[in-house]
Order: sequence, then structure tokens, then C-alpha cells
Amino acid sequence: MLGLDKFDLGEIATALQDQTDHDHLHLVNPQTGEIEFWTRDCGIDGEHPVDLDDLDLIAINPLPSYVWYQDMADFAESISDELAGGRLARAIRGKGAFRRFKDELREEYPELLTIWYEFSDVRAQRRAVEWLAEHSLVDLDTARRFGAEHADPDLP
Repeated sequence: MLGLDKFDLGEIATALQDQTDHDHLHLVNPQTGEIEFWTRDCGIDGEHPVDLDDLDLIAINPLPSYVWYQDMADFAESISDELAGGRLARAIRGKGAFRRFKDELREEYPELLTIWYEFSDVRAQRRAVEWLAEHSLVDLDTARRFGAEHADPDLP
């Protein structure tokens, strides 16, 4: 088992959020912690297609979008400015919620952008560590300790 310092948590978090398509995946090397990028047409070297089953790498399958949606809902519900919270909660109703939420923040509440990014980044990193633990790449105690040390930031 490797230590957390061998993994790029930001890159794993990005892979867990990637909802673009199923013709590519991020893969982690369990021996080194390195992240590889695989595409159906070009494999991992960019030139030679390779079947995923032929690789000794672990696929980082994206989490469902509702996981990331819940972060927006929790943020909107937890901020003390009731007007802002209500507008953000309305922005995430229906299709296009992610874009509308960010547009609402940028246009109406730019002072909340930094805290939103901090909030969502902390949650994404915790999910990355949880993913590593679920795949036995870090031990459960390390994951629990990380989660305890990386609580949601205080919201205004």
C-alpha cells in the first residue's frame, strides 16, 4: 500500500467528476500511484489501442452527477445569506443546474466564489481519498484521518 503523498488527489478528484463520455478513462497504477489517461482509440500511449483488461491499472470510474449536485445543494442550504441561498437553490433545479449555479455565483455573488471552490475542492479531495481506500490503495485509518483533517470549511 502506498502513502497518500504518492497520489495526485486533485487529478483523482477530476477523474471522479469527469462526466464527458465513456471513450476515455483515467487509470491509476497501484504500484506507483501514477495516473494514466486511456482512450478507446489510442490506448495509454496515444498510438496503440489496448484493452483495459490487459492493463495492470485500476480504472477511476466517475461518480454519478447527483453526488456533485449534492455539494451545490448543501452549499446553498448552509450559507447564512438566506437570499443568496434561496437563489442558488433555485438555480440548481432542472437541467443545466451546474452551469446555472456557477453563473449565479459569478454574476450575483462573486464574493462567494472563493469559498464555493474551497468547499467543493475539500469534498472532492475527500472523495478521492475514499476512492483510494475503497480500492485498497491506502488503508482505512489513513482515509479516516484525512477526512477528519479536511472537514468542510466554515461558510459565511
